[in-house]
Amino acid sequence: MNSDFLTMIGLGGIDIGYILVGIAAVLLIILIMLIVLTVKYTKVKKRYDKFMRGKNAASLEDDMNGVFEDMKLLKNNVDKNRKDIRALYKNMGKTFQKLGIVKYDAFKQMGGQLSFSLALLDENDNGFILNSVHSSEGCYSYTKEVRNGTCSISLGEEEQQALDMAMGH
Repeated sequence: MNSDFLTMIGLGGIDIGYILVGIAAVLLIILIMLIVLTVKYTKVKKRYDKFMRGKNAASLEDDMNGVFEDMKLLKNNVDKNRKDIRALYKNMGKTFQKLGIVKYDAFKQMGGQLSFSLALLDENDNGFILNSVHSSEGCYSYTKEVRNGTCSISLGEEEQQALDMAMGH
């Protein structure tokens, strides 16, 4: 079957059946796309209806303003918490964080390791060593200052062990 129209547009030699099959294929693709879009539209519509349930434009605007106010409050709280944490870290550096203790017998006749050397240091290895010597006449305690992990006064064996322990050596 020849058509004057097909001949006029330069397709006179093509069988009209092929053209009909092509049109049917295009229509089938369009129908599938229409079904997919309808399903997507239905999902979006359900979500929109759920979001807007019981609301009008004014109440929705109030809700959004409330959310923004809450976000501002949370941001201010986060900023305050950051400042507080920085202050805590700054103060923590000055506290005694490192400890070393060595118990020993100061005199051979005394038993029970009642004497001790205690080193307390901050994060910069500044602090002191407390040495307590127990003898039969009494208990004597003295301290030595530690700066940057060193002491200007010579240390006894137990004091050095306590200092090394506190510094992690």
